[in-house]
Amino acid sequence: MKAVGYKKSLPIEDADSLFDFETAKPDPKGRDIRVAVKAISANPVDYKVRKRAAPPEGETKILGYDAAGVVDAVGPEVTLFKPGDEVFYAGSILRQGTNAEFHLVDERIVGNKPTSLSFAQAAALPLTSITAWELLFDRLGAVPGKSVDPRTLLITGGAGGVGSILIQLARRLTGLTVLATATRPESQKWCLDLGAHAVIDHGKPMKEQIEKLKLPPVALVASLTYTDQHYKAIAEFMAPQGKFGLIDDPPEFTVAAFKGKAISVHWESMFTRSSFQTPDMIAQHHLLNDVADLIDKGVLRTTLDQTFGTINAANLKRAHALLESGKSRGKIVLEGW
Repeated sequence: MKAVGYKKSLPIEDADSLFDFETAKPDPKGRDIRVAVKAISANPVDYKVRKRAAPPEGETKILGYDAAGVVDAVGPEVTLFKPGDEVFYAGSILRQGTNAEFHLVDERIVGNKPTSLSFAQAAALPLTSITAWELLFDRLGAVPGKSVDPRTLLITGGAGGVGSILIQLARRLTGLTVLATATRPESQKWCLDLGAHAVIDHGKPMKEQIEKLKLPPVALVASLTYTDQHYKAIAEFMAPQGKFGLIDDPPEFTVAAFKGKAISVHWESMFTRSSFQTPDMIAQHHLLNDVADLIDKGVLRTTLDQTFGTINAANLKRAHALLESGKSRGKIVLEGW
C-alpha cells in the first residue's frame, strides 16, 4: 500500500521531512477494523509529533490521525462495524497513522460517517470534534440543553480547528454566551459565521474589550493556543470559581495564577482514552455518532476550509507548513491517492 512517512525529525522544508513510500497492508486483529482511507485532515499534532518524535533507527513512522473511509476488513472481536461501512475517526497517537491507503484502528474510537457529507468534509471533523466535545462537556462541565446559562464561555483562538467546532457545539447545544478571540478580520468573520455571539482581538488587551461588551461573567475558558501568553491576564478577569481548560503545550504555565479565585484547571487530550485503554473508551464511538447525527440534522456543519489535493508527501508538506505558520483557518483536507 502507499503511505507517507518520515525517519528523522526535520524542518518541513527539508526534502526528507516527509516522503512517499510503500509498505505492507496491515491485518486486523482483536477489535481492530481496517479502513480503506479515502480522505484525511491535518492537525497541529501532526507536525508536533514529526518535530519531536523520531522513530527508532531503521523504522518509518506514518503520521495522521483524522480519517474518513470505508471498512475493508475486521478483526475477530469486532461487533460495531462490518466491511463496506463508511466511517470517520481520529486514531491513536501510539500507533501508525492515517497517511496510508489502509489503516488499523480500534472500533471503540470510530464513528459512522455523516451520510450528508463527502469523505473530505467528514475527514475534517473527528479529532477536533472529540477534543471540543470532551473539553466543553467532560472537562468544563457545560450543561447540554438550550436552557439559559448565565455565563460566558471564552474561546481563545476561535478560528482554528478545535475552535471552529467548539463555537458551534457551545452555541447550538448550550445556553452559554459564546465569546471567541481572533486577530485577522477574515478569522473574526469566520467565528461569527459559526455562531459566536461576539469576537475580540487577543492581540490586544482582552479585559477592556470584554468590559465594553457587557456580557455575562466569563466563568468558562477554553484556551486553545498560546496559553502561556494569555493565562495570567485571563485569570484577572475570570469569574471566581470558574473553570479554565487548555489543550496546547505552554512552555510556561503556573496554576497559582488561579488560586485566589479558586478557579479549577483542566487539561484535555483526546488521545487519553485510546492511549490508556480507559474503561470508557467507547465514549468516543458514541460521541462521533452524536456528531454525525447533528451534522445530518443540520445543527452542526463541517469545518473544512481548504483541500490540498491527493494524499502524498508534497501536499502534506504544504499542509504542515501552513499549520506551523499559525495562519490556518478551519481544517485542511487531502483526498484520494
